[in-house]
Amino acid sequence: MDQVQKWIAKVKKSDRDAANQLVSFYYKDLYTYLYKQTLNKELAMDLTQETFISMLRSIHSYDEKKSSFRTWLYRIATYQIVNYYRSKYYRQHQTSVQIDGELGKEEDFTLKLEYKEEVERILAALNALEASAQQVFRLKLFGEYTFAEIAEATGLTESTVKTKFYSTIRKIKKLIGDAHE
Repeated sequence: MDQVQKWIAKVKKSDRDAANQLVSFYYKDLYTYLYKQTLNKELAMDLTQETFISMLRSIHSYDEKKSSFRTWLYRIATYQIVNYYRSKYYRQHQTSVQIDGELGKEEDFTLKLEYKEEVERILAALNALEASAQQVFRLKLFGEYTFAEIAEATGLTESTVKTKFYSTIRKIKKLIGDAHE
């Protein structure tokens, strides 16, 4: 039994130290996964915290025979991000642009702004799609999962995952293209 499985077994028995170790072990990777999708430090931190809270509340339902713990945890994170983008809060505040950090050189600021706006357009298009397409796209692009890992996480076949991923890319390109016209 590896260390993660030992921590999970202890967390299921309400061991606070094991829970802290489990969270510490996955925190940086999970935060990075969520930050890539929001480009907002505070929001990514909040979503990371919400993911770990959900994980701790539902850890008794985790079954290592169905998926790896990492896959299960990223699935929770994916649902957190999808729920956030569907939320009333996001819809009310999506028009405001917030730039983190100092402005620096004007060229750097402009590039950062253009990049952030492009990512926001892509995410807005992605958020308009069905949840399963979002999950496949997010795990592949932001979670850097392989198609095989996504198939395992979602219970779909690898060919279906590939089809969903490339179909989602085409739909996003079309939605972004239509928005520019």
